[in-house]
Amino acid sequence: MNQDQIKEKLLLIEDAPLEFSVIFSGKKSRKVNGLYKTDSREIILHNRNFTADAAGSNLLLYTAIHEYAHHLHACAQGGKLSARAHNSEFWAIFHALLEKAESKKIYRDVFADSPELTALTDTIRKKYLKENGSLVKEMGKHLLKAHDLCTAIGVRFEDYVDRMLRIPRTAATMAIKMFSYDLKPETGADNMRFLAGIRDDDDRQAAETALIKGKSPDTVKTAIRKKTREEDPLLRLEQEKNRLERTIETLSKRLEEVKKQLEER
Repeated sequence: MNQDQIKEKLLLIEDAPLEFSVIFSGKKSRKVNGLYKTDSREIILHNRNFTADAAGSNLLLYTAIHEYAHHLHACAQGGKLSARAHNSEFWAIFHALLEKAESKKIYRDVFADSPELTALTDTIRKKYLKENGSLVKEMGKHLLKAHDLCTAIGVRFEDYVDRMLRIPRTAATMAIKMFSYDLKPETGADNMRFLAGIRDDDDRQAAETALIKGKSPDTVKTAIRKKTREEDPLLRLEQEKNRLERTIETLSKRLEEVKKQLEER
């Protein structure tokens, strides 16, 4: 695949609000396979890092999609990126692009190429993630009983957690919520803690279902935050104002550059 073919595939996955370019560096890099330059909106791919066979082309496309996610993330923020480019919003965009690319047969899941890795993934999910989630949920059941016993003898449950169990109070609270909400252990203990922190029952159920169906934690968390913003009209307007101001600033800067180039000709 050449640079134009890569760009064509990226646009087939999802269109971009702002123009961008794909450039092959012609180099081999030990540090990164690619990078995105925000100011020039360039996706740089170190094409000599990849082999010329089908597997290499698929990995090249994987890197291109990663950098394209940075471009789309920048587009959503008025053409700029924050210092922390790899935040949850970025990963949500990236994972959504990979899903679209897979569904359109543009890209093949790189993890599916290894039967050994697929088998190991199944073992980790069933034996460790699920069992760990079950243990923490079961602990929540016993902690709830301990709470009732502390109340019965007239002592603070928090003091029991601090001095007898010697665990953070937040951990005890979350374990109790995991049990009380009857969360599904197959999502894993870490995701169960995230779910336990969602107050709305419908939102929590939707988030749990999304995780079970294979959505990444960042994708689910971003969707929850987006829903919260949409339900707050003042917050939504403030964010739109900030986004428009960034877009205007970026376009104004580009306009001045174009004017300068025209004057020099």
